[in-house]
Amino acid sequence: MRAKQQILDEALALADEHGLAAISMRAVARRMGLTSMALYPYVGTKDDLLDGLVDRLLAGLLPDPAAATAGWRERLRAIARAARALASAHPGAYPLLMTRPSATPDAMRAVDLIYDALLDAGVPEPEVPRLERMLSTFVLGYATSEVNGRFAAGRRGAGSIPAGPALPAHTRLSRWLAEEVDWDAEFEADLRDLIHLVEAAAGSTVDKAP
Repeated sequence: MRAKQQILDEALALADEHGLAAISMRAVARRMGLTSMALYPYVGTKDDLLDGLVDRLLAGLLPDPAAATAGWRERLRAIARAARALASAHPGAYPLLMTRPSATPDAMRAVDLIYDALLDAGVPEPEVPRLERMLSTFVLGYATSEVNGRFAAGRRGAGSIPAGPALPAHTRLSRWLAEEVDWDAEFEADLRDLIHLVEAAAGSTVDKAP
């Protein structure tokens, strides 16, 4: 088990340093001073290695057992914040969470935590999987946009409006587009909106604490 953990640690470091394209059994083995064949008994194929990385990443989303007593809103916020922090810690490997099926043990546990929070919110059971996908897609997409540079500029000012076809909405919003974005505040505002959507799906009229 320790050998597998070391292999995953090296693969994670390789992805963060050089991107997912750099990951191969040979490249990971080279970092460890081994032959690629020496890795197979511990991590199997390259696909198995990538699945192991997904599990390794998502294990970081599992909360402290004491957090299980928190309300459903705070549990959802905690998972979302942890997922965003994970992107900052491992920007190279993070895109795996957007591209590989979440069928590993820790991935299933992370999803189960979201299911549990949604059920506690009073969301009807048939709607829980859809809302989980909505929440997960928002958080993963937001965090990926941050680490991959889509949000890096922090603003889209009037000066960035290209010449050519008229863009009336951009022109009308130019004052607001020119303002620097506080990504932390925007993320928290988006979380509040998502919590409201969960409340709407639950049809909840009780426990409206923020």
